Amino acid sequence: MTERTTVKVGERELSVSNLHKVLYPAAGTTKAEVIEYYARIAPVMLPHLAGRCITLKRFPDGVEHDGFFEKRCPKHRPEWLQTALGPGDRKGDLAYCRMDEAASLVWAANMAALELHVPMALADDLDSPRAVVFDFDPGAPAAMKECCEVAVLVRDILAAVNLQGFAKTSGSKGLQLYVPLNTPCTHEQAADFALAVGQLLEHQHRDRVTTTMAKAVRPGKIFVDWSQNARFKTTIGVYSMRARPEPTCSTPVTWDEVQACADGAPELRFTWRDVLDRVDHHGDLFEPVLSLEQTLPTN
Repeated sequence: MTERTTVKVGERELSVSNLHKVLYPAAGTTKAEVIEYYARIAPVMLPHLAGRCITLKRFPDGVEHDGFFEKRCPKHRPEWLQTALGPGDRKGDLAYCRMDEAASLVWAANMAALELHVPMALADDLDSPRAVVFDFDPGAPAAMKECCEVAVLVRDILAAVNLQGFAKTSGSKGLQLYVPLNTPCTHEQAADFALAVGQLLEHQHRDRVTTTMAKAVRPGKIFVDWSQNARFKTTIGVYSMRARPEPTCSTPVTWDEVQACADGAPELRFTWRDVLDRVDHHGDLFEPVLSLEQTLPTN
């Protein structure tokens, strides 16, 4: 028998269920704790989700079982939960869920949507990315330390063309670097820029960096995934939980932390409780990604 509890989130009432179900067996983390995290992180997370086509990745049987992506917003969603048209399949555009209020995050968490994947563009302007993303993916034995080393190299290239970037952990193995734009730009321009920076590093550090997707060439190197800038791609949302053995999250980090990790400090890895503590201390380190206006070099 399903245990149901009614909770109030803002002006909304939601029915949540099976709160004692363990979704992260290695850590003992329950669905109630996942819902608690998303309710508490909502004030800083929602601005990064609002107005976008959100893809859910759900793990109803917990992280030790396969999850599934859900692009099309479920028909059983609450009537107040808004949708947005976004890149679709052969049948045309899809209606994605919008996460515009805290109750929508609690609703998603109740469906064990542990991961929220987010496009670079807003739903009302799908052809204009708001940021360029560099996704640093380590090929073992390379790990977070090497991701941080490459991120510092990219930061220095960006500085040479008067651009700032902001780093976050993927919550899994890698690190990501966002370059805010918030000015007119196409997905092609964003991808071309990310590829050009990646290829420059590949030329300078052939033993450490690759822009080639083939897994055969990636052991021991950092793959600079520039393809995440495509119109139909999404990247794990900032503050999203990840379906790893431990309840880690995609977490904004300072450049001092990235440099320290590159220099050999412990790897950057944060669980949901760590993230809440960090937000209490730092606020939203990723806020400039939404507000800073920058323009990519034209040559």
